[in-house]
Amino acid sequence: MRADLLIVGAGMVGSALALALRHSGLEILLLDGSPLSVKPFDAQGPFEPRVSALSAASQRILERLGAWEGIAGRRVSPYTDMHVWDGSGTGQIQFSAASVHAQVLGHIVENRVVQDSLLERLHDSDVGLLSNARLEQMRRSGDEWLLTLADGRTLRAPLVVAADGANSAVRKLTGCETREWDYLHHAIVTSVRCSEAHQATAWQRFTDEGPLAFLPLSRDDGQAWCSIVWSTTPEQAEKLMALDDAAFCEALGRAFEGHLGEVVSADPRLCVPLRQRHAKRYVDEGLALIGDAAHTIHPLAGQGVNLGFLDAAVLAEELERACERGERLADVKVLSRFERRRMPHNLALMAAMEGFERLFQADPLPLRWLRNSGLKLVEQMPEAKALFVRQALGLSGDLPALAKA
Repeated sequence: MRADLLIVGAGMVGSALALALRHSGLEILLLDGSPLSVKPFDAQGPFEPRVSALSAASQRILERLGAWEGIAGRRVSPYTDMHVWDGSGTGQIQFSAASVHAQVLGHIVENRVVQDSLLERLHDSDVGLLSNARLEQMRRSGDEWLLTLADGRTLRAPLVVAADGANSAVRKLTGCETREWDYLHHAIVTSVRCSEAHQATAWQRFTDEGPLAFLPLSRDDGQAWCSIVWSTTPEQAEKLMALDDAAFCEALGRAFEGHLGEVVSADPRLCVPLRQRHAKRYVDEGLALIGDAAHTIHPLAGQGVNLGFLDAAVLAEELERACERGERLADVKVLSRFERRRMPHNLALMAAMEGFERLFQADPLPLRWLRNSGLKLVEQMPEAKALFVRQALGLSGDLPALAKA
């Protein structure tokens, strides 16, 4: 089986790339180890533990790909404000969509909701879908890549895009080098019901062990539910995972300083080791890495999938321009245009998140004073806060056409 473009990984980012190129005239094959089926959705059912904080830029991309309608028709939780404070001091800062004349700061959406909405559009398109396809081998064969699947099938294409996540098989099989380090933290994720409404606000407290986020979830029964991301040491995470639900809710409520009242109940918990990873190059001859295959960051600000969607939109834009010019898409010179546009932005955000995380993890008294003073100072600077909000919304920088207003 041969295609002009093989996209390995039909998660949110890989699916977005395939949809962005659906009218390009290219023969596209999107493959994934999952069944690629759209499951029935119960809007009153339990929340999925993994969620994303979609920026305005990501929303525009999903709207133009035809997937936002499916997301809004399932379950989506807009938030208008963000409240961040230092649990070891008195510093705090609040951000508001109204400060930049926006209606919302973003939307908290379950990953499954985004994924299924994209798959619906893919099933209605001419993009080739190859489900239950697990990649086992990959090598160069002349000017093309030869991929061998676990069931023995072989695929050929001059251009392969790795969108197969943080543990990318494509990245490993092609020998792409990465810079990696362990945060020495684990993140506990689940959904909880609180006794007080979340007020359409994303809440984040920095504790001595790590950041704790309560992200607002909405259902017909109101604003009682939140998705939590609790970053802590592996030892503390192990203890928290061993607690029964009542004890976990009590510990969570204490760590959150009762900001939303009592934590009444919690759904099943997941515990995820946190590791930062960045590919030294996003491209090679006939190869490009996007999304988590190229970079993974701390879940501090929920920006991971937003970076991935921008990767997909920029790569699609550069490939379509190359098609119009009659250029060879697999040429590393063509693919490097994508890398030049995305790598600086991704590295800058990763560095900011890393610095932010390290500052709030710092124990020395001068650094504690610095972060508290910094929060108080920025809180009194509306222009600086507005700049941060515009950045979070995706309203600045080198935006692809799919993300522009």
